[in-house]
Amino acid sequence: MIMSELARLVDAIYREKSIPRETVIEIVESAIEAAARKALGTTRDLEVQYDDDAGEVDIFEFKTVVEGEAETETEISLEEAVQEDPDAQIGDSLGFRIDMETGELGRIAAQTAKQVIIQKIRDAERELTFDEFKDRKGELITGIVRRFEKGNIIVDLNRAEAILPRREQVPSETYRPGDRIQAFVLDITRATRQPQVVLSRTHPGLIEKLFEMYVPEIYEGVVRIEACAREPGQRAKIAVSSLDSDVDPVGACVGLKGSRVQSVVGELRGEAIDIIPFHEDPARFIVHAIAPAQVARVYIDEDSHTMELIVPDDQLAKAIGRRGQNVRLASQLAGWKVDIVSESKHYTQQDEARNELVRVASLDEEGVELLLRAGFQSAQELADSDPAEIESILGVSEALGAQIVEDADAVVESLIMEEAARRQTSES
Repeated sequence: MIMSELARLVDAIYREKSIPRETVIEIVESAIEAAARKALGTTRDLEVQYDDDAGEVDIFEFKTVVEGEAETETEISLEEAVQEDPDAQIGDSLGFRIDMETGELGRIAAQTAKQVIIQKIRDAERELTFDEFKDRKGELITGIVRRFEKGNIIVDLNRAEAILPRREQVPSETYRPGDRIQAFVLDITRATRQPQVVLSRTHPGLIEKLFEMYVPEIYEGVVRIEACAREPGQRAKIAVSSLDSDVDPVGACVGLKGSRVQSVVGELRGEAIDIIPFHEDPARFIVHAIAPAQVARVYIDEDSHTMELIVPDDQLAKAIGRRGQNVRLASQLAGWKVDIVSESKHYTQQDEARNELVRVASLDEEGVELLLRAGFQSAQELADSDPAEIESILGVSEALGAQIVEDADAVVESLIMEEAARRQTSES
């Protein structure tokens, strides 16, 4: 590539890369100047000018006219200067056009310029990509699968490339080059050697944006997605609420004959979606979230942020779900740790707890039942509790609350001794 060919790059790059013409010209001028300095030395006063009308690139070297002999490369003696310009005077700056079109000097300069141009064009493309997509983080985007690199999918976004990392892919989904793909824009980076737009097919935001696309009430803000939990490719749960009492949030998301939710399911390639009505009361919310299973009773422990759900025996498997999926998603959706217990097991635990609590000397029968309803399941739990909590539950005095806790501790010691005696008897 000779120097005259560099000028033709301006139009080619402008057309193919969509980089502003002024930016391309600056890149070409900067590249040729860098090449010239590498070939001629860094101490010279050089200037590169691109003539847009003629489509030519000129290199000029400037020298200051001095009296006597020139001592540096940026100076020229008056005697030499008047040979170039008869009107030259001391102190003038004269420009000399440098011909780098031919010879070894031109070849080296052109090669250097080409390398610089390629690098600067890449830098400009990255900056353009960042500027174009920096405000699209968290949005839904559509592209075409182009190729695969080390398990990652490279997606063509028309004017840029995006990457769908292996970790953000749904294992059950497969793609081929040319396939259309919709994904969630996870991040926009200033990466230097890879696509800057990072996509995800596993992020919960993908479901939220798909519902926003297919459900006008969500897009308009009338219906709101309060929470979303998913196991990508398998099942998801979303909790929805409505700002308008006349709009059913679940019905709006399901659509006529399920048309809206099925559109989302189709985009997710068959991932099942449960749509749950949101409720401010955690207990009511978890009852909805654990659907389709029915719940008989809910116990809440605020301190450990745990809920215990008591379900009919025939609902236990349904509540837990295949490999624990249903309770796991419900727990993620509600933001609480959730334990599932069948009614039969619960009654057994209650009987065992009752047998321990009735041994607490300072507790009457009514107090035992109140503590059982409050979720106490052993004398140990009562012994570990705060007397103030017992006072609040039973409505007793501070002194009696402390006495109950002390008596419970005594019962625990007795139970430990009885268990040790049983073991000794069985061993002998």
